[in-house]
Amino acid sequence: MAERRRTPPPTPGSEIGIEPIKSTRIYEEIVRQIKGMIAEGRLKSGDQLPPERDLAEKFVVSRTSVREALRALESLGLVEIRPGEGTFIKKISVEALIEPLALVIMSQREAIGELFEARRLLEPSIAALAARRATPDELQEMERILAEQAKEVAAGRTGLSQDGQFHAAIASAAHNQAITRIVHAIMDLLTQIREESLNTPGRPTRSHQDHRRVLEAISRRDDAAAAQAMRDHLVAVEALVLGPGALGKPKGSR
Repeated sequence: MAERRRTPPPTPGSEIGIEPIKSTRIYEEIVRQIKGMIAEGRLKSGDQLPPERDLAEKFVVSRTSVREALRALESLGLVEIRPGEGTFIKKISVEALIEPLALVIMSQREAIGELFEARRLLEPSIAALAARRATPDELQEMERILAEQAKEVAAGRTGLSQDGQFHAAIASAAHNQAITRIVHAIMDLLTQIREESLNTPGRPTRSHQDHRRVLEAISRRDDAAAAQAMRDHLVAVEALVLGPGALGKPKGSR
């Protein structure tokens, strides 16, 4: 009678879909995979990761690389390392999941158009709120950001960092936590597209001028003018990225 082959027991971690590491930037690839598992719901808040040794075997890497990855995940606020107990998935915020979601959404032109539409709907109203609610310190911070952006642009750089900081500062000045988080999420998702648009000749200067008009209206406490200046800015950026014919097109149209 032929001997029946025994099916080997599943190795720790196989049930959550760990893949062997092939990248030369090993710990970053471990971080990417674990973040992906969290984003997809395969790892949930409170779940315990397999022991360090088992992770190293499953990823086919050294324990040092696993340890580096776990420290990076802990610094991102995604896991909690409890001495003597293990590593556990923390309660995940929307912001912590932005990067893996961005990798998916950035390949979809229609989704990019929808994000720009969301900006057109939200940010003019946010600028109007900032015109009514911004404190003197917040206005001063916006001035500082635009001064830095002017230096960057004058030096021939894009000023991408200051661009994001300025929009985030306006959102903060609206004094609404939900608004702040939404704007941060949208800006992060559009980082690559914003960088490409700012590499267009003349665009960094135009962006700084647009920002200056927005801030002038906010500083005057003119909420209608702040909303209009922001709207004009966003329309110009969207037309540059998606083409003037894409603005306002219904979903699915060509």
